[in-house]
Amino acid sequence: MRLGSQTNQSWKWPVAGVLVAIAITSAMDATGTSAFSSLPLFPLLVLFWYLQRFSRQEVGFTWGGLRAWRWYGLAVLYPLVVMGAIAGVAALTGVLNPAAAPHHAHSLWRNLLLVGGTTIPVALLTEEGFFRGWLWASLRRANRGKIAVLMLTSIAFALWHWSSVVLPTGFNPPIAQVPVFMLNAAVLGAIWGMLRLLSGSLVVASLSHGVWNGLAYVLFGFGSHIGALGISNTAIYGPEVGFLGLLLNVGFAAALYCWCARERLQRRW
Repeated sequence: MRLGSQTNQSWKWPVAGVLVAIAITSAMDATGTSAFSSLPLFPLLVLFWYLQRFSRQEVGFTWGGLRAWRWYGLAVLYPLVVMGAIAGVAALTGVLNPAAAPHHAHSLWRNLLLVGGTTIPVALLTEEGFFRGWLWASLRRANRGKIAVLMLTSIAFALWHWSSVVLPTGFNPPIAQVPVFMLNAAVLGAIWGMLRLLSGSLVVASLSHGVWNGLAYVLFGFGSHIGALGISNTAIYGPEVGFLGLLLNVGFAAALYCWCARERLQRRW
């Protein structure tokens, strides 16, 4: 009875934390401050981390150990493979139109480095730190297994994004693309979660997150904004809101899951 009571008590932390995070971000997205809506995740991360007294290793603020180089390579390879495949299919089907995009070659690399480079530390301290850092550790303390933690953090990550694509934030795609985005957000969360699981490091997941955002938003655009590749049919070719992006992400997630199983990750818990 005492053990059950402790487990129920532990569940209160992840549930309360996620609900507070969604409420704050939704309020900011609804009041025109969506550009900063991820920032409150940092003080929430610090607060709940302090209250639950986790170690730095439990939350994932490590470099990833002696074999970390291959996980960092995989973190960069993932968005390159998916985005490269989408661009290749778009080229073969004749939908690439870089001339229609308001980008020049010299500004393209600058924008890629700016968006990707700034996302890495910001994601580490906000989205990755909160969902695959504190929430991950909190669910583990609530006696959830690795598959349950991976699924629950991915679902919470997707739900947290609802207001950015439903409310008028400037990012929001056509309403018909919202279900695809929400599914994709969960799949992306699962991929970054598996990278965190493989490496034990939030830095690895944050690196992948940053490279993904840089390529996705600069090359393919967001909301009604067309990216540098000039692809307007984002319902098919969008890496986050398109069916092709969802298909490729699911495929990569399945392959990564098989790798996780082969690595016998239960020894890392």
